[in-house]
Amino acid sequence: MALTLAPPKPKSYDDTFFKPIALWLTTTDHKLIGIMYMTTGMIAFLIGGIFALVMRIQLAQPNEHVVSAELYNQMLSAHGTTMIFFFVTVFMTGIANYFVPIMVGARDMAFPRVNLLGFWLIPVSIVVYYMGFFTGGALNAGWTGYPPLTEKVANPGLGVDFWAVSLIIWAISGIMASVNFLTTIVALRAPGMTFRRLPLFVWAQISTSILLLIVGAPLAADLILLEFDRQFGTNFFTTVGRPVLYQHLFWFFGHPEVYIMILPGFGMISEIVPVFARKPIFGYSTMVAALFGIVFLSMGVWAHHMFTVGLNIYLETFFMAMTMLIAVPTGIKFFNWIATCWKGSITFDLPMKFAFGFMATFLLGGITGVYLASVPVDTQLHQSYFVVAHLHYVLFGGSVMTIFAGIYYWFPKITGRKLNKTLGEWHFWTVFVGFNATFLVMHTLGLEGMPRRIYTYPGGFGEQDWGPTNLVITIASFLVAISVLIFIYNLIYSWRNGEPAGDDPWQGNTLEWATSSPPPPYNFERVPPVRSYMPLRDLRRMRERAAQLERAAAPPPSTTSG
Repeated sequence: MALTLAPPKPKSYDDTFFKPIALWLTTTDHKLIGIMYMTTGMIAFLIGGIFALVMRIQLAQPNEHVVSAELYNQMLSAHGTTMIFFFVTVFMTGIANYFVPIMVGARDMAFPRVNLLGFWLIPVSIVVYYMGFFTGGALNAGWTGYPPLTEKVANPGLGVDFWAVSLIIWAISGIMASVNFLTTIVALRAPGMTFRRLPLFVWAQISTSILLLIVGAPLAADLILLEFDRQFGTNFFTTVGRPVLYQHLFWFFGHPEVYIMILPGFGMISEIVPVFARKPIFGYSTMVAALFGIVFLSMGVWAHHMFTVGLNIYLETFFMAMTMLIAVPTGIKFFNWIATCWKGSITFDLPMKFAFGFMATFLLGGITGVYLASVPVDTQLHQSYFVVAHLHYVLFGGSVMTIFAGIYYWFPKITGRKLNKTLGEWHFWTVFVGFNATFLVMHTLGLEGMPRRIYTYPGGFGEQDWGPTNLVITIASFLVAISVLIFIYNLIYSWRNGEPAGDDPWQGNTLEWATSSPPPPYNFERVPPVRSYMPLRDLRRMRERAAQLERAAAPPPSTTSG
């Protein structure tokens, strides 16, 4: 009888990073695809940050002429588009790509080739958008692209067309990724991992994927109709038609997109806080319910971006109430995080510091969001720098701070090494101080009446002198830039020279800490038993109990003398 040999294990990654290039171009391994997503997102973050710094230099003093008005508007549009579509969402998708299959005990995504195609659509989308800068001028109508600013008459160049096609490609990629995540989680879970035992980060990715599946298609449809108006002379959104219809379709996607960017961050914080508080998460079921409460309510608040377009007063009242109501599930999550920390044995490692930094900054953004939910207040402050400050407290203070927390938490798993702690401390304090000095001060400009998206402003006197405040904001924004440089240097240095981390440096709760660092291509030789949503914590307790029983059963040492 012939012996049947076991198939050889897949080759390790040890000699595949950056060589051969063909492996990275064609791999279907979800971890390598996740790294490519994250790398692409980080490059976009740096490009978008450069645009922001140039704009802040332009606004540092009255009557500056660092860049032309046309180029300023193009850079403003590029900053918003790059940060929202090409950085935050792409980076979050990369983290989920890397860790969701491992956290549910799967060996890969359900559709590996679709996963690879979904990634490669992102660089194509980015290149298509930036082609506008080399063909007569990129989009110059803000990241929202409202008609009539994007009509053919007002914008005859190709910049608007490249932007619209770019985001259609981006939406297709997001829909493909969402289907893949949902199928992987539903169909490829490890034995014993029921839905009530899924990690909260996985639940966050489920809710994000559902939301993107619902609102991604309306975004693509909106932009397709915009292109029909521009290329074929139709009147869906032109002044002959209904420009406000474009806003309804765009914001039906645009406001849920805020939660598409932040829900994975909520999931990361929900994994980090219990680990460093040494307690189970408070209210697991309510945390899951709050995620889906946000998904449901986020699709009923879009028109609070449109309180100044002349909506019916009853509609305005409805959207005002819904906008205030969506603070409830977010508040539940905050109270649960605080309750988890309460009387916990907290260790203030860098992931936990960034988690607390997120809670402080996102809370301020949420408070100003409830403030802007009021129709009279929003009508007064609409299109002012108060809205810019609120937006950045929600997106940078929310999404970016959670991304930093997640990187410091999972970098040891991806590389087998910890990020340098001293550089990490410098990074945390410079970004925290710089961010608040930039955007907390910016609220005052909005209250003083400075409109957003302006290229320059005249010098003034007394209370209307915006120059000194803008100078403070510009200086603080460079502190944020310094913090990002420290972070990038830390990533590069620690990738090769960081302190070896071991497989489970934080004493984590979820399955990714049960495999090696970095994980092998097949993730697990054998998936540990799953008996709760904290299988690694259960496994450590079983081992500790077994060790105690072994010590108790051992005979006492002999006390007789020779």
